[in-house]
Amino acid sequence: MKNPNKVRALIGAFCAGNAVCFHRENGEGYAFLADQVIVLNGLNPQIAARLLTPLSRWRRFNKTRQNLMKAELQRVLECPKLSKDVYEIASKSITVHP
Repeated sequence: MKNPNKVRALIGAFCAGNAVCFHRENGEGYAFLADQVIVLNGLNPQIAARLLTPLSRWRRFNKTRQNLMKAELQRVLECPKLSKDVYEIASKSITVHP
């Protein structure tokens, strides 16, 4: 978790390149990503913020997946000692635009 290139390569590749598992109907892929972002928030906030990108695209999916993705963004926002970087991405992502 302390090597940014490996984190991006592993977690980023899973979220971007494995649509079947990341977008499972039960939301486990979204929960996995949120868990990793929460851990990385304390280690490397810039990488944590960058990894939120797949969840920020929630508007592209059906209502079920949208709700699951927004719930994980909300869980990240409720994390104590949230970094400025992660807060900015998560809060902007969850805001609903008309």
